[in-house]
Amino acid sequence: CYIMAINVKLDTSGRRGKTVTMISNIKHNPQVIEKLEKQLKQKCGAGGTSYAKTIEIQGDHVDKVRDFLESEGYDVK
Repeated sequence: CYIMAINVKLDTSGRRGKTVTMISNIKHNPQVIEKLEKQLKQKCGAGGTSYAKTIEIQGDHVDKVRDFLESEGYDVK
């Protein structure tokens, strides 16, 4: 697996005050991103969606997401 820094941050803009955890800058093909999205939604017990190189998980799950991605060998910032 080559090194890539994935951004994990909280975002509330344009969501009527709802919080989502944004995972962006994923340099993978759509199939891998979709699989990752599914794993993250299960891990967090929350809904979410993915588009382009970004995954959104509903709610504040920054720590869970960061720990999971690091355990999978991703470089997270």
